[in-house]
Amino acid sequence: MEVINAIGRRKAAIARVFVTPGTGKIVINKREFDNYFPSTILQYVVKQPLAKLDVTEKYDIKVNLDGGGFKGQAEALRLAIARALVKMNPEDKSALKSAGFMTRDAREVERKKPGQPKARKRFQFSKR
Repeated sequence: MEVINAIGRRKAAIARVFVTPGTGKIVINKREFDNYFPSTILQYVVKQPLAKLDVTEKYDIKVNLDGGGFKGQAEALRLAIARALVKMNPEDKSALKSAGFMTRDAREVERKKPGQPKARKRFQFSKR
């Protein structure tokens, strides 16, 4: 019984995934999957790579999630699961890549600049 591990990142979130053959149970930070992500939309996002390959009930997944918000965490977890599935079966890479699950979304929050209220917003200009 081999354990496959992978990592996924999105915004400030980092997901470390450990995949083993099993019954489809997902445990995140020692909490149940439905408890950690109560939103059905985020549950769908996380399970997308598994559903694409039709292996939802085939693997048990243990996850360490850290940083970011719930949306970033869900997308980081999706990338980590996709990478782990490719490690298990390299032939699946083309299907996952065409669906866009193998691409790391590199967009990060732009830093706030001094003399401005936000990253790009300026204070109101006064001519007089």
